[in-house]
Order: sequence, then C-alpha cells, then structure tokens
Amino acid sequence: MTFIGVLNEISMNVAYPVLAKEFGVSLDVVQWITGGYLLMVTIVMGTTAYCLRQWVARWLHLAAVSAFVIGDLICALAVNFPMLLAGRLIQAIATGFSTPMMFFLIFTQIPRERLGVMNGVAGMVISLAPALGPTYGGAVLAAGSWRVIFWLILPLALLSLIAGQLTIRNQPFGNSQPFSFGALFLLAGSLFSLVTGVARFGKSGWTSSCWLLLLLGLILFGGFVWLNQHGKTRLFDLGVFAQSSVRLSEWTYFSLQFINIGASLALPIYCEYVLHASSLTAGMVLLPGSLLGAVMAPLSGFLADRYGYGLPTRLGSILIVLGTTGLLVFQSQLTPLSVMVLFIVMRLGFNAAFSNTIANASTLVAKEKSTDVNSIFNMTQQFAGSLGIGIMTALIALSQNQGQGSMALRTFKGSRLDFWLLVILAFSVLVAVWLNFSRQQQLKNAATK
Repeated sequence: MTFIGVLNEISMNVAYPVLAKEFGVSLDVVQWITGGYLLMVTIVMGTTAYCLRQWVARWLHLAAVSAFVIGDLICALAVNFPMLLAGRLIQAIATGFSTPMMFFLIFTQIPRERLGVMNGVAGMVISLAPALGPTYGGAVLAAGSWRVIFWLILPLALLSLIAGQLTIRNQPFGNSQPFSFGALFLLAGSLFSLVTGVARFGKSGWTSSCWLLLLLGLILFGGFVWLNQHGKTRLFDLGVFAQSSVRLSEWTYFSLQFINIGASLALPIYCEYVLHASSLTAGMVLLPGSLLGAVMAPLSGFLADRYGYGLPTRLGSILIVLGTTGLLVFQSQLTPLSVMVLFIVMRLGFNAAFSNTIANASTLVAKEKSTDVNSIFNMTQQFAGSLGIGIMTALIALSQNQGQGSMALRTFKGSRLDFWLLVILAFSVLVAVWLNFSRQQQLKNAATK
C-alpha cells in the first residue's frame, strides 16, 4: 500500500503540461495535485502516533485501502480540475496511514540486530516508488490518456487489501490521554498556509498575501508546538528532540526527502521544456537511478547492521552532494543521458542515507517512544516533499510567467534556481550527518570510560 501510494503521488508529475492544457490552469495551480496530495499525507501522518497506539493496524489498513480506492475512482472519472484534486486528497489519506504503519510494524516487531536490513527494504519501497512514478506516468501518457494511470493502479490496491488483511497482526499499546484535535487543527492550518504561500510566490512573486500566508503558517505552527507540549493531550511527544542527534537526524530526513521529491519533479519538467524530450523519455531518465537505488537500500541496511549507521549515511551524503553539484555546474551541457547519470548518483546517495537515518533515530529513544519518532519523521518527510514540490515548481513557474525569451529559456533559468537549492540542501545534509555521528561517537566513547 505504501508503494502504491507513493508511486501514485509522483506519477502525475510528467502530466503537468497535459493537465494544464486540458483544464486551462497554470503550472502553479496544477502542482497542487502533487503538493496537495503530500500536504494531506502530512496532516494524516500527524494522527498516526495516536492511532497506531489506539487501534489494531489491520483495521487502519482496511480504512487506508478503502480511501485509496474511492479517491482513485474519483480521479479516473474527473471532469474538471477540482474533482481531480478532491480525488487526490482522498487517496492521500491511504498513504498517510500506510507509511507510518509500515515503519511501526518494523520498529515494534523486528529485533534491533535486523533493524537495518528491514528498514532498508522499507526505504527501497519509499524511494523506488517516487522515481518509478514519472516513468510509469510517462509510459501511460505516451500510450494513451492520463486517466489510465489511475485505472491501472486500482488492481494493485485491491491486492494490497487482501494481503494486508491476511497478514497484519499486532496489539496496540493504548493511549493514556484522548486525541488532541486542537493541536491537529493548528498543525494542519500551519502546513496549509506555508505551502499556499509558497504556491502564491510561483504565480506572482513575493506579494503581501504571500508574506501574510507564510507569517500565519509560522504563527499557527508556534501555537501547535505550545498546545502540544502544554495542553492536556498531545499528538506526539516532541520531547524526543531533546537529543541533538535526533534533531540532526530530523533535518537530514527532511532535506533528503526535499531533494528526492524535488528532483523527481524538476528533472522530468526540465527534460520536457528545455531538452524537448517526450513525456516517456522524461520519465525514463529516472528509471535507472530508481532501480539501482532500490538495490542500494537493503545493501546499506546490511552495512548499517554490520558497521553501524554512520558508514552508509556518510557515504550517501557525499554522493548526494556530487549529484546535485553536477546538475548545477553542467546545466548548460545537460542531455537526457547526463541527467540520467547524475540522477543515478543522487539516488544511490539517497538510498544509502534515507532509511538508515530514521532507523538510527529510532534506536536513540525508548521503545515506547518509537511511535512518536515514526510519526514525526514520516510526517516531516511528507511535508518536505510537499514543500519541495511547491518551492521548486514555484521557481520554475515564476520564471515562466514573468521571465523573457522562449519557454525553454525561461524554464532553464527557473531550473537553475532549483539546482542551486538542491546543492545548498545537499551540503546541509553532509554537515548534519557528520556532526550527528561524530556526536554519537563522542557519547559512546564517554559511556565506555
């Protein structure tokens, strides 16, 4: 279910030009079918720490698959853009439940000496799907209508329904306090305001409404943190951030997913608008990287189990810096082939570091706090994806809407800003990873003295 949900969230990226033309909307509006999807996933994930402690995972899985099927049918039959967006938001409920559920079952039912490999498998699922999404979407578009994207994925959802109901078994821990609806409302309002503010920037630049939305988002987020920590109930325990290593891991996880989802969006758009590649070619440039990255995920988990999480995570951060820097330095010489090679480097780095980051963080807290780490980290990585989609689309859209020259030239300039952003985030990951594991080693050495 996680694989289907993540594949579905990215598969429409290559259809942006087609949807913009068919529904008569601009690129900054079309991006909501992905950005809005990720935003809804983020909000739903905010509830999972409570839900997974309160209810049996099998029934949550049933609810998730049901939402996905209903949303999928609405999307396939959509007659206008609002209907398509509504279907996507309903689908997102499924991914919001299934991804934390997958990690929850791993953290609570897998021995810690095998945690690296199992998280590698989970990381393979999460990282393979976004890269396969544009390839899948591009192949379907080349052969027929974008609606077929939703029809073809429907049988897989039904297969997940059968498999999950037959195999998922667990006993919930229970909750000592009721659910905090006020904290969820503030969190949802904050995330929506921030993403909407970014989207407005893509349409008309830094207007007063854009700044007001961003300010409102920050105020609401501050209100959420206060209420969550001082109210009678909590969505999840933010006290896990008392440890510096957990904070550094959180930033690493956020930035990795921002780079991952952002690149999976920006590179196909660049290939279509600037390199004049077909939608099929634009999607195919991501396929080799996704396949090789899938192999890297469990391999990096094996390395983590044997040598510790620091080795594969450090290696991954170096590869991500090399891949993103290559996009920026060689932008004017890029071809579909060179984009493919650089994306391979990025994917290998991402898969080496991503799942090991959350696995490492889960070992730094007590087992009963694993649901909090799981919920917070997964919520954060989905918000990173939503924000990445919004910001990177906004930079391209602003250049397309207000720039001069041909559409290819305007897209080239907007993409250059995207590449700069990816490089800055990649270097921040490198610094955070090295500080994180240096700190953990210092604590380990002090404990043995």
